[in-house]
Amino acid sequence: MKTGLVMEGGGLRGMFTAGVLDVFMEEGITFDGAVGTSAGVVFGCNIKSLQHGRAIRYNLRFAKDKRYCSVSSLIKTGDIFGADFCYKEIVKNLDRFDIETFARNPMEFYACTTDMETGRAVYKKLKYGDERDLLWFRASASMPLVSRPVEIRGKKYLDGGLSDSVPLRFFEHKGYERNVVILTQPENYEKKPNKMMPLIRREYRDYPAVVKDLEERHIVYNRTYRYIKKRELEGGCLVIRPKEKLRIKNVCHDIEALVQTYEAGREAAFSALPKLGVYLSDTRNAS
Repeated sequence: MKTGLVMEGGGLRGMFTAGVLDVFMEEGITFDGAVGTSAGVVFGCNIKSLQHGRAIRYNLRFAKDKRYCSVSSLIKTGDIFGADFCYKEIVKNLDRFDIETFARNPMEFYACTTDMETGRAVYKKLKYGDERDLLWFRASASMPLVSRPVEIRGKKYLDGGLSDSVPLRFFEHKGYERNVVILTQPENYEKKPNKMMPLIRREYRDYPAVVKDLEERHIVYNRTYRYIKKRELEGGCLVIRPKEKLRIKNVCHDIEALVQTYEAGREAAFSALPKLGVYLSDTRNAS
């Protein structure tokens, strides 16, 4: 039976995911495949490149660097998270992303993004960790209104969270029979309608499918959370989630908040280790 890891996005709530993944690496916990959306991709990729501590390290280092994330970056470049700085300068020079290990690691890795023309989720299998894959990383994490769409082979893409915030169903359809799901919202969380819809309708007036995704996102998101809860109760997945709402925003420059969110992920992972060990052992014994 194939074991899968499914990672939600949520901007810098993804520091929770980073904490969970670092514990997994410390404990030697591996998976046959992983899929992420948005922050679940850009932080989750480190489990395939086996770079323990990398996500929290560079986020703390550059938390207050305007090149990394700032309103000035948004004004100058169209991206609140500076694309060149994040996907070129950091990954190649300042905190190098290990593309060689990423490519060698047999674990499958998928990024979820949203096709702007259709509004549908696109799941791209990433094998190399190089410039080609980094474009998909960036596309998956391109948050609406504060990021430019990413064009790849003539098509434009935005944040995967618009179309599939937690791609558990996708992995089940890919043959991953039992999955570990990392959520960045607590149990019983319910998303509300987007208050920015008037601006969204104007900004994306040429992309009605994107507007529809964002109009209905809270409905689809809440339905997805209910499905995950159902599968969890059935034993079809194991969920690691925050105990309470994380005290961090999608964009954050507060070092203390970043550390607290990361530590909350570590704590949740350690708490889950006993049942996780049984869950994965049972899965592998069944195979």
